[in-house]
Amino acid sequence: MDFETLCIHSERNIDNPTGAVATPIYQTATFAHPGPGETTGYDYSRQQNPTREQLEYVIAGLEGAAGALAFASGMAAVAALMELFSPGDHIIAANDLYGGTHRLFQQISEKNGLTFSAASETEQIEDLITPKTKAVFLETPTNPMMQTFNIARAAQVTAPRGILLIVDNTFLTPYFQKPLKLGADIVLHSGTKYLSGHNDTIAGFLAVKTPEVEEKLRFISKTTGAALAPFDSFLIIRGIKTLAARMEKQQENAKKIAIWLRTQQAVTAVHYPGIGAMISFRVTDKALAEQILARVQIIQYAESLGGTESLITYPVTQTHADVPEEERLAIGIDACLLRLSVGLESAADLTADLTQALGQ
Repeated sequence: MDFETLCIHSERNIDNPTGAVATPIYQTATFAHPGPGETTGYDYSRQQNPTREQLEYVIAGLEGAAGALAFASGMAAVAALMELFSPGDHIIAANDLYGGTHRLFQQISEKNGLTFSAASETEQIEDLITPKTKAVFLETPTNPMMQTFNIARAAQVTAPRGILLIVDNTFLTPYFQKPLKLGADIVLHSGTKYLSGHNDTIAGFLAVKTPEVEEKLRFISKTTGAALAPFDSFLIIRGIKTLAARMEKQQENAKKIAIWLRTQQAVTAVHYPGIGAMISFRVTDKALAEQILARVQIIQYAESLGGTESLITYPVTQTHADVPEEERLAIGIDACLLRLSVGLESAADLTADLTQALGQ
């Protein structure tokens, strides 16, 4: 089936005698056993739940994965992922990462004995590899500077050495980018964003290439306990049904707005990779950045991204506030930088809102 059809019809029919079109919400903590030593296949919702299982099946299908796991947040997914590694292991990570991921690596993973090196481009990865390197962790495009990495080229470096290639695919989703087909081993998502698409729930996902890695992660998920709840699983299944249509329209809007931003004298730089619906742009000074945040009316000043509503974010005080200032400035995250998640509103209305916010 084509991707658009998979978004709507890739669910399995698990215990559905009524013919319900929507996946039922199995809002239960536990499941009764038919008898001693017998099971229905479900025992306890932290381990497995039919609604979450449906969602994981959908995610695996969209990413072309051997399996997928659903977590209570994107950060819960990253935290579980880090449990694959041991003290002394070395990880190469993109130098421009979501601030929460950076915080986890610096303040928790390093405390637990992992070490990290930063790469700003694909070509640097091979030079950073050491005998202790176990993984390469990339966002592409990166958050918030929209840098891109060549996943296939990175895989040519990591695969022969047995190094895991991990790609955060939150910004582009499997609609625009399939990292596993390009050679990645694990795909990460903040399901809160485009997969949900409605700014109404929080979730995270890991999609994996091999059953062996999936088995390890399922043990970690079961043991650490941050699995996604049934109702939230239902909301993400619902959101995915419109993923293809939303991504197309949001990208169409983003391209128009990126072109418009480049014509504005008060905008000194526009970071848009030409795909997806995320844009970062820099204005002339901090005062103007704060004016835009205070004046936007249709666009909402809020953290997060990927929903039907357009959101504008101030990375220096929101998503990347915990990144040390020296590191932030080296990447380009300063008081003049704004990040825009383009939604489904009229592109003309969005540019009009930005025009009045700029004071023009």
